[in-house]
Amino acid sequence: MHERKGNVRSFGPMTLSILVVGAAGYVGSHATKFLLSAGHRVLALDNLSRGHRDAVLGADFVQADLTDAAGVAKVLVSRPIDVVMHFAALAYVGESVSHPRAYYRNNLVGALNLLDAMLDANVHRLVFSSTCSTYGVPLESPIPESHPQRPINPYGATKLAVEGALRDYAKAYGLSSVSLRYFNAAGCDSEGLLGERHEPETHLIPLVLKEALRIEGGGDPSETSLVVNGGDFPTPDGTCVRDYVHVEDLAAAHLAAALRMMDEPAGTASAFNLGTGRGYSVLEVIEAARRVTGIAIGYRMGPPREGDPSHLVSTNELARRELGWAPRYTNLDDIIATAWRWMKRPASPRP
Repeated sequence: MHERKGNVRSFGPMTLSILVVGAAGYVGSHATKFLLSAGHRVLALDNLSRGHRDAVLGADFVQADLTDAAGVAKVLVSRPIDVVMHFAALAYVGESVSHPRAYYRNNLVGALNLLDAMLDANVHRLVFSSTCSTYGVPLESPIPESHPQRPINPYGATKLAVEGALRDYAKAYGLSSVSLRYFNAAGCDSEGLLGERHEPETHLIPLVLKEALRIEGGGDPSETSLVVNGGDFPTPDGTCVRDYVHVEDLAAAHLAAALRMMDEPAGTASAFNLGTGRGYSVLEVIEAARRVTGIAIGYRMGPPREGDPSHLVSTNELARRELGWAPRYTNLDDIIATAWRWMKRPASPRP
């Protein structure tokens, strides 16, 4: 009998040994912290090309690259592992268009190396960090898992290719997997110990908050570098609408997915959307940041980015029903407040 605890279904006193791949990145580091706090054993792996070693809090760490098949294989046999969580991916849409070879090598070849190493080490459970970018331009909103997957950039295409491989590996080799299609990951660790540290930063909320920091530090509000990309979309205020899901809620979903696989027969491959089911426009995000910071954040209008859909909003009924997962952070102001606390923390590296 399963019980509900917080926003994850409780499967009893089960302690898992989990390999977190990409543990020094934004979502991976938050997941590592979450798993440790839930009492699980974690081995953290990252190549540190874009992650931060100091973001891996409390877990054993090994530096390795998924494109090094022999190195990955060595890690998989180094200790017993129940579940692998795979967060390691290049994730800039524009960069994927201009440098697709890097994306296919890292996101696809690297993932295939990981799957082969898992099979050789007799590890048969994987939680895969996927993306709503696999859907491409949505035909309906909110987007269900049954929506056609027609990615419009190499980033989404590589993620979809891995999802396809997982389905094939399930049938042929009995490898179980859960693919989690994130919408817009947002927010920071509620304790202020971890944050969002991309270089360059492309996510809207940290860009808006960086502008708030600039103004708070004496910058001229009229000299803003914050650009709103497009104001003529078919939305209530003309700007893009996105579904922002807190990074701690994403971490909780990964644990729920891992526990679900422990309770299922081998060889299953499933996929779930992760979002709140509520969309906010770019201007609504800016207005929420003004409320949270108390700062009159300015912006200027720019042209729309090529291929930007007007709406990307998730359904999450399937994850609620099958994973027993529900987002705890459902208010945009609360999500932004966690990111603002991180950015204001003096001891914390600034994004």
